[in-house]
Amino acid sequence: MEEIKKIKYYSELYHYYHSLLTDKQRLYFEMYYDKDYSLSEIGDFYSVTRQAVYDQIRIALSKLEESEEKMGLLKKSNLRKEYIKNMLETKDEIWLKKLMEMEE
Repeated sequence: MEEIKKIKYYSELYHYYHSLLTDKQRLYFEMYYDKDYSLSEIGDFYSVTRQAVYDQIRIALSKLEESEEKMGLLKKSNLRKEYIKNMLETKDEIWLKKLMEMEE
């Protein structure tokens, strides 16, 4: 189950920060995480070693994590969702105020 959470997390980060990756990193990431290709299959497809694919994916994951650490877009998005959910459940306007404060 932990692996599924990790895949979901990286996919969410990719949604926000994919434009910061190289074309090669985006291709490898999408094939590995979205299309479920193995490292060897990706390597065979692009005529590179499994290790080269692995290295590029690791670099991409590091860039995604570093970008989230600096910009926090995923964290802010999750916080917005939480505030909206709380507002809908409680009808308390404090959650609307918190949402507005986030945008300032």
